[in-house]
Formats: sequence, structure tokens, C-alpha cells
Amino acid sequence: MSVKQSRSGAAGEHGMGRTAAGAAKAGDERIPRRLIGSIVAVGSLAFIGILTETVMTVLFPQLMEEFGVDMATVQWITTIYLLSVGVTMPLSSYLNRRFTMKSTFVAAVALAVVGSAIMVFTSNFAVILLARVIQGVGSGVATPLMMNIILQQSPRSKVGRLMGVGSLVITVAPAIGPTVGGAVTSVLPWRSIFVFVIPVVLLVSLPTGLVCIRQGRPLEEARLNPLQFLAVVVGLASLILAINQGGVAISDAVSGSPAMSTAVVAAVAFVVGVAALVFFVWSSRRSYSPLIRLGWMRDRVVLFHLAAYLLMPMVGIGFGYVITNLAQLALGTTALVAGLLVLPGALIGAFFAPVGGMFYDRYGAPRPILCAFAACIVALALMLVCSMHMTPALLAGLYFVFGVGYALGYSNILTSALRDVAPEFSPDGNAVFNTSLQFGGAAGTTLFSTVFAIAQAGAGAQGAARFAHATTVGGSWTFAIMLLIVTTSWCLLFAAFRLRSRRAAR
Repeated sequence: MSVKQSRSGAAGEHGMGRTAAGAAKAGDERIPRRLIGSIVAVGSLAFIGILTETVMTVLFPQLMEEFGVDMATVQWITTIYLLSVGVTMPLSSYLNRRFTMKSTFVAAVALAVVGSAIMVFTSNFAVILLARVIQGVGSGVATPLMMNIILQQSPRSKVGRLMGVGSLVITVAPAIGPTVGGAVTSVLPWRSIFVFVIPVVLLVSLPTGLVCIRQGRPLEEARLNPLQFLAVVVGLASLILAINQGGVAISDAVSGSPAMSTAVVAAVAFVVGVAALVFFVWSSRRSYSPLIRLGWMRDRVVLFHLAAYLLMPMVGIGFGYVITNLAQLALGTTALVAGLLVLPGALIGAFFAPVGGMFYDRYGAPRPILCAFAACIVALALMLVCSMHMTPALLAGLYFVFGVGYALGYSNILTSALRDVAPEFSPDGNAVFNTSLQFGGAAGTTLFSTVFAIAQAGAGAQGAARFAHATTVGGSWTFAIMLLIVTTSWCLLFAAFRLRSRRAAR
């Protein structure tokens, strides 16, 4: 698909949006109740998956002690989940074309239940990682399914706010996850969290989805290309492994331990990851039925949006790990208090996601997105300045500012980007963007845990004064990296909006 075709498709879609907006003013374009039920059913499934992921971040110190592993190892409980979600999402375009939405939803429910059941009954770290993979695949099916339902079945004049609602469903989970983890484990074993998950999925999500989900478009004779899917899995997994092992190598070198073997593993994993993704792109462009159609990615406006959509979750998702562990290991709080520090910014911020969508519907993309991320930049700059004198209250307050800005702007990136993608390719765009979200989150968690591990190398045992100071230093490094990431994202989006404006002026 050429850039010209993509632009004409985007113009047509935008024109449809203006027409629908006019119809809405005249005839009160309403959102069908079944659509709301479908979003609730699929969104609750995605919500539970993300909740169980963020619950685990606050439990890292406890899990390190229970299983006898270090920080670089225990973070795989989160990273492997996010990675599983990320490598599953490229399948969403194929699943959307090949299978009914209801059958895809039922498969996601089954995976969520099986994964949670394994978490309840196992005490082996390796089996727990397997359970996280199963849960991640279920969530990787559910999240893009919800977005495809919104994009295909919502009234065009309500797309922005419904995308905001969809974002709200899956962003409230990171808000309450650490708090739930800290609260539950203060009175019950941590596995009880997964005991509660199973009846919610079976008694709420499944019945609602069976009643409300309707097929939005006819099925196609799509074929799964296993070689391309394998290339995606190998590529993303290898890059995450490269980040992790690179950090371990640096940490070993700092502490005086042998680091050559891990450095070699990191280098090889990086080369393999890049080569696998290059092969995937090359193969997709020459395939009759590619796993994901990529022609729409030739547009620079879309690519700039995609890069920002990849970078921002590194900070947004990574923050759940950073705050809870910084609070416990450097500031000396309990797991419950560490979780509560995340709650105000993440929870209230998450409820601003639909507000950001309303701003998008009313004012367009540039002002709502750029102003929101400017607030994120200010918050991170203050965190960096105050990092060596941080208190729990100050950390929670500055994260509140970041959380509101992130929620107002992030979901609008996808909505804005898909304006420049022809409607028939929106499932492919949705798949790529959601994969980028999960990969960014996995990379961010791995990167920041690695930074902390490097700072803590040779600082003594957990609980010692030197260890706490080293963790504080690691927090400073982390805030600096976060500030660089968000500033880069802001610049990319600014460039995208300027390019789009120049095109419109021609």
C-alpha cells in the first residue's frame, strides 16, 4: 500500500468522522448497549490480566526471599508476562480476520483461568513463569480484541471517548495493582490474589461477553504464517533478553564478578533479535497473506506516532516497578504503603483517559497530547532534582502529576495515528501499536530493574544502609532515563503534528 493510498484512506476516514459528527449533533448518535457490554466483558479480562501483572511488582522483595533469587531474576515474573502479551498481539490481525470475536474471547477466558489456576497451586519458580506466559497470551488476545470492537462498532463521533474508556479499563489496573498486592499480602498469602481472579472471570466477564459480543465484520480466508510469527517471537524475546543480560553483565563487572559470558549472551541476543525482526518485515512485504500487513507504515506521521507509543509505556508501566521498589528498598516503607503511593496518581490519572478522549474529539490531537506530556516532563524533571532527598509523600505527589498527564495523552496517540491508516488496515495498525505498548512495558521494566541492579551491585545485603543508598542512586539514574524517554516522545509527536499540518495546507 502506498503513502498516497494511506493518505487518501485517512482523508476518507477523517471525512467520515466529520460527517458522523454532524449526524451526532442532529440525531444524538448513541452508543449501543451491547457495545458497552462488549467493552466491559473484554475490558474486564484485560483489566484482570494487567492487575495480576502489577500486583506482582510490589511483591518482588517478598518473592526474592521466598524463591532465593535476585532482582534481575525475579523481574522476569513481570517481564515474561509483558513479553508474552507482546508476542501474542501480532496475531490479533489474523484472529480478527479469521475467527469470530466471540470465539476469540472465549479462548482468552480459558487461558486466563488456566494460568491463574497454575499460579494458585505451584510453588516452583519455573512453573510460575510458565503460568505467567499462559496468562500473558490470554491478555494479549483480549486487549486488541477490545480495541478492534471499539474501532469497528462504535459511532464515528464517539471513537475518541470510547478509546478513552477502553484505555481507562486497562489503565485502572496498574493504578490499584500495587495497592491490592500490598493490602492482600498483609493479611493473606500472595497466591490468594489468583484465587479471587477465577470466579470474577467465570461469573462476570464470560457471561457478559457471551451475551453482548457481536461480530462486527465478515470473516476472511486469512492464513497464519508460522515462520513470520516465530520471527516476531524470537525477535522480541531476544531483544528483552539482550537488555536483561547486558544489565547483568554490567552489574557483575561493577561487583567484580566474571561478566564475559553474560556480555556475550547479550550481544548474541541483540543480533538475533534485530535479524529476526528484519526478516519478519522482509517476509511480510513479500507474502500473499502476511501475519500483519505493513504497507501503512511507510507514512512518517504514523511512524512518529508509533515510536512515541513504544517509548511512553517504558515509563508508564515501568513506574509501577520503580516506585514500589524504591519506596521499600530505599525509603523503608512496607509493601502496603509502597502500593498506596502509586494509587492516587495512577487511579485518578486513569480516570482522565476518557477526558483526554473527549478533548481529542473536541480539539483534535496536538494540544491535548502535547500539553499532557509536557506535564509529564515537568513531573519527571522535579523527580530527578529531588531524587536524593525523596520522601514517600513527595514521590506520590509528583507521580500524581505524571499519572494525570500520561492518562490524558497516551490513549490519544493511537486514535490520532489511525487517522492516517486506511480503515481496512486498522486491525493491522491496532496489532502493531498494541504490540509496541507491551514490548515497551517489558523493555522498561527490564531496563529499570537492570539500572537498580547495577546501582546495588556490591552494596551489601538488602536492608543495609549502603544498600538503601545505592537504591536511591539507582532511582536518580532511572528518573534521568525516564525524562529522556518522555522528552524524546514529545519531540516525535510534535514533528508528526507539524508534518500532518503541512500536508493539510497543500
